[in-house]
Amino acid sequence: MSTKITRNILIFLLFFLAIGAIGGGGVLIVSPSGEMIGLPIAILKSSPFNSFLIPGIILLVVLGLLPFVVGFGLLKRPASRLAEQFNFFRDMHWAWTYSIYVSIALIIWLQTEMFFIQRVSWLHNFYIGLALAIVFLALTPKVRRLYAKEKRTEK
Repeated sequence: MSTKITRNILIFLLFFLAIGAIGGGGVLIVSPSGEMIGLPIAILKSSPFNSFLIPGIILLVVLGLLPFVVGFGLLKRPASRLAEQFNFFRDMHWAWTYSIYVSIALIIWLQTEMFFIQRVSWLHNFYIGLALAIVFLALTPKVRRLYAKEKRTEK
C-alpha cells in the first residue's frame, strides 16, 4: 500500500470518529436525558453524572473536535506553537503525535464508559478496533517518515 493511501485511510478514520462524536456529543448536549437517542438515564446510576450533559461535552470536544483538527493537521501540516507545547515526539509533526493521543483518549473513554455502565456492546469493540487501527496506521514506517520533521544539519 502506498504512503498516500495509508495516510488517507488514517485521515478518513479520524474524520469518521470526529463526525460520529460531534453528532453523538451534540445530541447528548441538546438532550441531556438521553431520550433523543434512546439512552436510558438509568445507565448513569454507577457514574458520577446525573445527566448526559458533561459526557456529551467531553465526547464532542475530545473525540469530535480534536480528531477533526488532527485530521486537518495531517492533511495540511500547519505549524502550531500551542500544539507543539504538548508534542512528546519532538521529531514528529504535532498532528502525527496527536493522532496517537486521540487513540489513547478513545480507549480511555471506552474503558471508562464500560466501567460505569457495566456493559460491553459491539459498538465498544468496534471503536476499540478503530482506536487500534489509527495507532497502527500512524506507526507504519511510511507514515512516520511522512510526518518526521526534517533534520537540520549543524555547520
